[in-house]
Amino acid sequence: MSEEKIAILTDSGTDVPQEYRDKYNIYVAPLMIIYKDGEYRDGVDIQPEDVFARFPESIPSTSLPCPAAIGEIFKQIKADGYNKVIAIAISSGLSGVFDLMNSFGPSPEGLDAYYVDTKNIGIGSGFSVIRAGELIEQGLSFDRVCAGVENAAKRTKLFFCVSTLEYLRKGGRIGLVAGVMGALLDLKPVITCNEDGVYVTVAKSRGRKKSLNTAIELAVEHAKGVKDYNITVMHGNAKAEADALLAALKTRLPNFHFAIEGQITPALVVHTGPGLIGVGVQCLD
Repeated sequence: MSEEKIAILTDSGTDVPQEYRDKYNIYVAPLMIIYKDGEYRDGVDIQPEDVFARFPESIPSTSLPCPAAIGEIFKQIKADGYNKVIAIAISSGLSGVFDLMNSFGPSPEGLDAYYVDTKNIGIGSGFSVIRAGELIEQGLSFDRVCAGVENAAKRTKLFFCVSTLEYLRKGGRIGLVAGVMGALLDLKPVITCNEDGVYVTVAKSRGRKKSLNTAIELAVEHAKGVKDYNITVMHGNAKAEADALLAALKTRLPNFHFAIEGQITPALVVHTGPGLIGVGVQCLD
């Protein structure tokens, strides 16, 4: 049997930080941000700050990478000397990117390919991408890497709070989240992805502070009884809140393997608006 050289492909919606992209040589297919004046590659031609700055005048839409762009990445992976690829995508319940990748079949460009639908979004999916890098680095076989990533995806939860549901509604990503935030009572939902990878409300709290505390409690509960885990707090133009929450999460879950904090990618900004906070935990074996 020839030596397995395993590449990792993902989409920009998994929000994998640049340091991990570099460390594990991760290939990223950028989602597209569409304004009336043109189309921009997510995180390449446009940054989160650009989207926030243009919100007062325009809320853009997003679309999948073009199939040809995915095809070119598979060609590049082959040219770079890999013979296997694990492609890891954000939830098929929220985006068509998994189906697009999967449409290339089990042997794109002669590569042995395996496709993972994380049923999650943002770093909730990105944790699975990073896990692939770790397992490959450990020298595991392709089959064991794929199985390990599938397992990690099932054991990852991201709980997030938005300032308004307006952006989820406009983007058609409202899922099973109640369409009305109780303005009078200042009710704020805490949202996650269910087992089908669709947004659901898991809690409602009065006021933002309580909703953020609830997200922390849910993350801590998810890690209950687990010895090895990773944690995250991601944000959309809400760094001060994210800093405070990550400090709180580290206090509650001090034995983390690694912690990730950062600004969400432009495509996620489009659908969540300013003020998003996501609190997450990936449980490991």
